[in-house]
Amino acid sequence: MRKADLVNRIAEKTGIPKVDVLVSVEAFCKEIKEAMANGEQVYIRGFGSFIIKVRAKKIGRIIKKNIAIEIPEQRIPAFKPAKVFMNKIKTSQNLKK
Repeated sequence: MRKADLVNRIAEKTGIPKVDVLVSVEAFCKEIKEAMANGEQVYIRGFGSFIIKVRAKKIGRIIKKNIAIEIPEQRIPAFKPAKVFMNKIKTSQNLKK
């Protein structure tokens, strides 16, 4: 499903014009990005958490030159689904086909 498909489904179910739904979805995504860029984690009860994971620094190798290099610590965005969300997926009849 793409963002356009999501907007269409929400507009059909709620009766809100697609343009307004698109603005809401865009604002939602923008707020999550801004919060995570500021170091905040976003928790949505019943859906999941948008968290920042930290990858520790490590030693890598350039095999052709046989040189060890240090790869610095990195912060990456991640999504952790809620238990309710996971159970919904696990018990879905449509996925078992």
